Amino acid sequence: MNIRHSLLRSLKHARRATEDFLVAFKTPADWTHQAAPGTNHALWVVGHLGVVDNFFIAAVDPPRRKKHARLQELCTMGTEPQSSADVYPPAEEALAYMRERRTELLALLDTLTDEDLDRPMQPGTPAFLPDVGSVFEAAIWHEGMHAGQVSIARRSLGHRPLR
Repeated sequence: MNIRHSLLRSLKHARRATEDFLVAFKTPADWTHQAAPGTNHALWVVGHLGVVDNFFIAAVDPPRRKKHARLQELCTMGTEPQSSADVYPPAEEALAYMRERRTELLALLDTLTDEDLDRPMQPGTPAFLPDVGSVFEAAIWHEGMHAGQVSIARRSLGHRPLR
């Protein structure tokens, strides 16, 4: 098995699941619905996935970084989801950023060799990212965790399971 192809396949599969869940969110109230107080809503997750993909991209190839200042401010790790949709950019804008950053992450992975994936990360990179390949592994499990949060918000709005 080619690890790069496996990572590409898993990244695409994880994003398809997230996108399938996101179809249910139509109104600003849907996008900021929290299944329980303090939980992540779909709009925060969308912004967060874009911000974190951008972080992963920059960790491997800094010139490919493309920040979205507002989403960075609102959706980075440790921020609290805000209940008002007016605080956030429109859902379409956040979705476009999330999708563009994932497209760039996939394009970056497509340029790498197995030897590149084994290359150690630069000093100062978080310990859970010891090598370039681990960046893409982290993007997979990170997506799955947040897709689960979106799924719960979706279900708490009364939608039936997809799978």
